[in-house]
Amino acid sequence: MSTDIYGVIEVYQLRPHDDPDDMEPWTRAMDLYPLYPNNNYFAFGCLFGVRNWANWEPIAARRGLPGDVSDAVRTEFQSDAGIDAAVGDQTWVSWAELKDLDMTVTPQCRGVLQKWSAKGDCSYWRVDDEWPADIVTRYGVPPLGPTPAQAPYGSWQVDDERLEYVSLSRLDALGPGTGWEHVFAVMRALAGRFGDDGVRIVAWFD
Repeated sequence: MSTDIYGVIEVYQLRPHDDPDDMEPWTRAMDLYPLYPNNNYFAFGCLFGVRNWANWEPIAARRGLPGDVSDAVRTEFQSDAGIDAAVGDQTWVSWAELKDLDMTVTPQCRGVLQKWSAKGDCSYWRVDDEWPADIVTRYGVPPLGPTPAQAPYGSWQVDDERLEYVSLSRLDALGPGTGWEHVFAVMRALAGRFGDDGVRIVAWFD
């Protein structure tokens, strides 16, 4: 069963002269969808520790809803959780934490093995110190080398399927072409008005 992300970008709207009894400090700016319409597990693991099969050190895993989350967002989360028992892993992350990410950071694995079918479908395996057993059973030991430690990154063909052993970094998970660049662009623009600590993602998963 697949996992999807739900959530919003919130901004801190309370100004020094505002009365906190008259307005909420945080308000919903816009939904993640359609800025980010995907369910890429590389990104989920990298950012939030969800579906973290590549073994990232996540940036903002399972923090819960912010204590001062806007009423509208809290109500939406509670509604989703009431409808679907699988909803959870709620968390949040500020633009201040995201804006200067080291995009060269890699997960705690040697790399990822991708298998592309003739139809263009792709399957993934995490690669540690040994080649995945089911890959070896089906395709034999990869021609790149007897173990991942002795193998360069590269690709090879088996009949009508292409296998590729690649490195993985935050840039691959969150960079151009992933959809997250659009989320970050909006957060960056909002930070120009509300400050780096005044813009955050509040998210949950099913």
